[in-house]
Amino acid sequence: MRAGAYAPAAPTREPPIRLRSRPVTNIDLSSMWDLTGRVAIVTGASSGFGDRFVRVLKAAGAEVVAAARRLDRLEALAAEVPRVLPVACDVADDDACRNLVQATLDRFGQVDILVNNAGLSDAPWKAEEEPPDVYRQVIEVNLNACFVLASLCAPSMLERGRGSVINIGSAHSFVGSSPNNQLAYVVSKHGVVGLTRELALQWAKRGVRVNAIGPGYFETELTQEMFAGESGMGWITRNTPMRRAGELAELDGVLLFLASDASSYVTGQIIAVDGGWTSR
Repeated sequence: MRAGAYAPAAPTREPPIRLRSRPVTNIDLSSMWDLTGRVAIVTGASSGFGDRFVRVLKAAGAEVVAAARRLDRLEALAAEVPRVLPVACDVADDDACRNLVQATLDRFGQVDILVNNAGLSDAPWKAEEEPPDVYRQVIEVNLNACFVLASLCAPSMLERGRGSVINIGSAHSFVGSSPNNQLAYVVSKHGVVGLTRELALQWAKRGVRVNAIGPGYFETELTQEMFAGESGMGWITRNTPMRRAGELAELDGVLLFLASDASSYVTGQIIAVDGGWTSR
């Protein structure tokens, strides 16, 4: 080697990291999914996802407050599922949201789980024809209400250092929906992603987790027109890699995962349940 040339140091070999093995014995897997003693609020509970979420959370042991505008439907749900508390609430009304959270605290003394499920669609408006008031209403219900309710529930959660906020986004939280025109819906669901991540970061050190579920196409009141026609069903089938729409029961697992201690180290995540839609 000539004078002044750089001679690289011989690489050092780090000792391999050896993890202590833990015997897989006496592990109670059921306890991590148990919601006994937890109190949950579910919005948009009068039909579709919300109705299902109420039933699943109650079956897992939680006390559940079912919220929506249609009180008659909530009362019918409560008649089927004992101890569910029905509360009429228009999530676009801040005072109604405050009353919902206060009613929960008055009955149960705490809030552990918030499922921001209430939603609207603006389909099939074309962007250049959509009235501004329609656009604003969708944003108010799908996005702004998620923040309002999360902020109202946060004191109860933060005080006890535990809580789970679950926002319902969409496959269209990741991608557009055209030619299925629904501009405000897409904008609102993209906004849910940002809201979820920022709330998760702000509250992570204080024990409150914030995540979102991004469903693909499921048959609900929002999508029933698409499901009613052959062209709509054909479009869903062709564009979903699994070649079918989702079944409501296929959201049960991810809901319980995010609501329970099974996801105790998960926050700021948006989990797509979309038959592969966003992987195309």
